[in-house]
Amino acid sequence: MTLRIEDFEGSWTLSRCIEDHRAGATGRLEGEAQVASGQGGHVYIESGTLRLPGQPPLTAERRYLWRPAPGGVAVHFDDGRFFHLMALDAPHATADHDCDPDRYEVRYDFSAWPQWRAVWEVRGPRKDYRLESLYRR
Repeated sequence: MTLRIEDFEGSWTLSRCIEDHRAGATGRLEGEAQVASGQGGHVYIESGTLRLPGQPPLTAERRYLWRPAPGGVAVHFDDGRFFHLMALDAPHATADHDCDPDRYEVRYDFSAWPQWRAVWEVRGPRKDYRLESLYRR
């Protein structure tokens, strides 16, 4: 299976579980992600309601810029800095990002397309969490 950046265009229902290993707590985000052509590639915007234990619900939003790259998508932060490569030429892909002193590692699962997952493991002196996002049409 080989996906293309255009296959992601449109609206996605987003469900995210955040397991904070240090705090021993689990948070949840429910919302949507939009992927649209623009800014020299595609713009990814997610928004939703974040629920963390002991906190009132928060509105959360995140933006990334997606650029076509050999074998996949170069994901950039919304300020243009490179984040990681999301490979689209296999049903499973991995990538990482060093943000000294923390390390971000992601596993993508496209095997049930058009449903897909991204699972991030984040570790460092101040961070230790797992973030699992499920995207559905």
